[in-house]
Amino acid sequence: MDPDAVRTVGRVPHGGETDPDVLGFSANTNPETPEGVETVYEDALEESRRYPDDEYPAFRAAAAAFVDCDPGRVVPTPGGLAAIRLAVETTLEPGDEALVPYPSFGEYAREIRLQGASPRFVRYDDLPELRSAALETAALAVVCTPNNPTGDAIPSETLERFAARCADAGTTLLVDEAFLGFTDLPSVAGLDRENVVVARSLTKLFGLPGLRAGFAVASGDRRDALEAARRTWSVGTPAARVGTHCLEDAAFVAATRDRVERERERVRTRLEPRFDVYPSDAPYLLCDIGDRDVADVIESAREDGVAIRDATTFRGLDSHVRIAIKDRRRNDRLLAALGVECGNSGR
Repeated sequence: MDPDAVRTVGRVPHGGETDPDVLGFSANTNPETPEGVETVYEDALEESRRYPDDEYPAFRAAAAAFVDCDPGRVVPTPGGLAAIRLAVETTLEPGDEALVPYPSFGEYAREIRLQGASPRFVRYDDLPELRSAALETAALAVVCTPNNPTGDAIPSETLERFAARCADAGTTLLVDEAFLGFTDLPSVAGLDRENVVVARSLTKLFGLPGLRAGFAVASGDRRDALEAARRTWSVGTPAARVGTHCLEDAAFVAATRDRVERERERVRTRLEPRFDVYPSDAPYLLCDIGDRDVADVIESAREDGVAIRDATTFRGLDSHVRIAIKDRRRNDRLLAALGVECGNSGR
């Protein structure tokens, strides 16, 4: 990390709600968690009197099965953002250039700047189409699928071709799959390319953002660099045990995907007469509210006990809000707070 950059790089605004009396739709987390999480956590507390097993064999095995890769390629991290930082800091040197999508997760550019490198912003839907010649000056390219905040996923074939062009250009490709678990799309981890690093978050899909569990997947020298650089005992025992339990609950994942797909379509249908809603594969919807004042829309919803995300903090967006998709009861509260009839259609 570059000492000069640390003194100048600021924080990035995020969603999330700390008031327990306000229903949070500004953070894209599952409102439900798998059965048995409490018991697994309690059992892990006693084991927390000892240091974790730094090899994390059970966690690596569960993570590998989840994304269909070899366990030896999995690198445990305390959350998806920690996986992103690990990939960035083991790839970039001061003066390097990195390609960053926009509008997208603001932490990419921050992590790049912290290394003394420079982000070059490219439209998120144009970035995976860049040809090899446009990649040759970049040490790193970052993509997010499904993209945050727009919600659309990159087709697997497009991502595979882009990974190959990055390899030809000598560019490391960092793929943030924080929300891919909400879809049936395969992880790019299955490609097993030495120039590709995958970052995964458990806490969004399994509704435990405060637990901080995630992992990176890489191959060859890139994997060895990540493993060497990660902090010893980087994931606490409760997070590793609960994360393993969640990753192995295929029924919960399937039920979550089904609910999100149904409710996303229902909410989108209700919102479209009022807002311009982006197509989404993710557990959230980006809405262009037109000539309405974003601050007024957010404040009005909050007065009704609902928090939505100010999406104008994302580069390139100036009249947008982002809303998470929860369960039907909570989604109806959201629709009412936005002045939209809930209706009775949908399952």
